Amino acid sequence: MSYVVSREFSMCFDVAFKVRMHSENKDDLGSLLDCLPPVDFCCIYGSTLHPNNHDKSEMVDYILGVSDPLQWHNENLKMNKDHYASWMAHLGGAKLVTHVADKVGVGVHFHPFVTYNGRLFKYGVVRMNDLVEDILQWKKFYLSGRLQKPVRVVVDNLDINNLNYVNLRAAVSAALLLLPAKFTEADLYAKICSLSYMGDVRMLFAEDRNKVKTIVTGQFDLFTSMYKQTLEGYAAKDVLKLSSLKHQELEGILINSREGATRSMTKVLRRTVMVSSARQAVSGLLSVGGVNAARYLSSKMRKAWKSWT
Repeated sequence: MSYVVSREFSMCFDVAFKVRMHSENKDDLGSLLDCLPPVDFCCIYGSTLHPNNHDKSEMVDYILGVSDPLQWHNENLKMNKDHYASWMAHLGGAKLVTHVADKVGVGVHFHPFVTYNGRLFKYGVVRMNDLVEDILQWKKFYLSGRLQKPVRVVVDNLDINNLNYVNLRAAVSAALLLLPAKFTEADLYAKICSLSYMGDVRMLFAEDRNKVKTIVTGQFDLFTSMYKQTLEGYAAKDVLKLSSLKHQELEGILINSREGATRSMTKVLRRTVMVSSARQAVSGLLSVGGVNAARYLSSKMRKAWKSWT
């Protein structure tokens, strides 16, 4: 499906239709929840969602939303103390974990290299209020960027799936501002995907330079399903005109002061992502301990090196 942008395009992000993220019943990818305290939200993201990816050795990535991180980490330390860096568990416990996540990082505490039922997991724990705030306001533009890409929702007690439609509309609008006069459907998804990497410090040395292309190519049908309702909503308001020619080039946006708006948005997004990614990188190094930090960073750098060579 192709789309043509009309001159009535605007930057308002009103809630009009219900988003449908890629959602399935819990299977082996969602099995880690069996050994954790209850959560209000859980989604799986990353390369394990690629339809052709059957690598059981690859780490499965989670985002977990909880109402009270301090209480949740207190419970999880009793159940899974080995998931935490030993210095944090012994010196400050749950209070130190949440303090580092909130004051150093962007409110997310990650646990990488967790083994359960023969699979490798990484899970990040965030306060539900912070998750909702980032989805609606892009305040940190960290988790909201994750949810602009295909995810598999496993638990959704507070209907984040529906709330995320605001985030998807904002992502489409931002991408349309940044795209050239002519673009394809794949270009649109690539631009959406790239928003959360603008200014990301990891892209300088620890990420695959082809990451955006790999994500879009591997999950193109999931992107189409995820954004179909948003784009059809734009078409219903004559913001976009749908074409049945799959590979037809698309027209750009026709609004006043587009260049100024593009420069301003790019500057704000780049600065926000740079600050958030830097803070979370430091928080991650403190949270996972020296051995796991070195293991995780070396894994990322190997992928980055392969993409450059």
